Amino acid sequence: MKITEIRVTEHEIDLDPPMHAAWDPDPRRSFAATVVRVETDEGVVGIGSGDTMAGFAPHLEHFLGTDPLAIEPQVRRIESIAFHGGRFWPLEVALWDILGQVAGLPVSVLFGGVADRLPVYASWCSVQPPERRAEDAAELVARGFRAVKVRVDPRDPEPGVASVAAVREAVGDRLDVLVDLNQAWRMAGDTRPSVELSRIRRLVRRLAEYEPGWIEEPLPYADLAGHQVLRADNPGLRIASGEMLDSAAQVTALVEADALDVVQTDVVLSLGMSRTRHLAETMAARHRRFTPHTWSNGLGLLANLHVAAGVGAGPYLEFPYDPAGGWTPDRRDFLLAEPLWPSPDGTLAVPQAPGLGAALAV
Repeated sequence: MKITEIRVTEHEIDLDPPMHAAWDPDPRRSFAATVVRVETDEGVVGIGSGDTMAGFAPHLEHFLGTDPLAIEPQVRRIESIAFHGGRFWPLEVALWDILGQVAGLPVSVLFGGVADRLPVYASWCSVQPPERRAEDAAELVARGFRAVKVRVDPRDPEPGVASVAAVREAVGDRLDVLVDLNQAWRMAGDTRPSVELSRIRRLVRRLAEYEPGWIEEPLPYADLAGHQVLRADNPGLRIASGEMLDSAAQVTALVEADALDVVQTDVVLSLGMSRTRHLAETMAARHRRFTPHTWSNGLGLLANLHVAAGVGAGPYLEFPYDPAGGWTPDRRDFLLAEPLWPSPDGTLAVPQAPGLGAALAV
């Protein structure tokens, strides 16, 4: 089998009302997604998506005529290009989709087949009044969700802390409450300095009173010593990070230094599917949790779901869902024929069709 064509197409949906995310100071009035289609000489077509494939065209020649089933050489090709700029991991997703179709198996089975569904947590992208968040949390409980992630802006923490408190008061221990400080990486053009460690230490101590399942991205990735300080300050409190790290060595260094409890590398944005699988297995051997970041679109969520279910990630999978912030399944999954939604027990099933099992609407 040989690759005969790779087509990259851009798709966009208008947002009305616009989406407002905690990590983006400007409301987004549209949402764009890239789809990669890999076609073969035997008529098998694989699809993938993530953030972007901008800049890929000059590298097309490295893949045409090669075997899509030879995954390791393909991953090495993608890594060699990434060194010069561009994380083209959506292409690897399409290749695994082809492999699954040829094997007649879901990709999750090829990655180990530990689970066929995973509990999800609702991931909120915006800071809202505490009264609204109390209502939102009650709605999640009614829908069967088991956990929620609340955004707290460390530059203006009071609204977020109040929301954490309101959620706890509204639903008690019926939801595991996770907290995201969004300090590990920056949106393009954001030149603001990070919030200093002393302030983060005070904030994390306050949040620890509400017994969060973890505190996510409290510090920039490079501040290994700062992560160690936070864990020492709060024994038993989990620190989560790594969603955009493209180096397994950096993640491993954080874990080996006892600076990180939960690893969150995203298979379409940071490290790819194959490398993330190896990292997840390494983390399990070190008694750490792995649960990937999934914030791209429905195809990206599916790719992360397959890997996470294959290796037995947990305890939850991130499920972007925040109607208050303009983030709904219809918008997130506009590429798909049907939006993804968890069952009443709060778990998201892995499609059982060969490959990714994705049916596109575009």
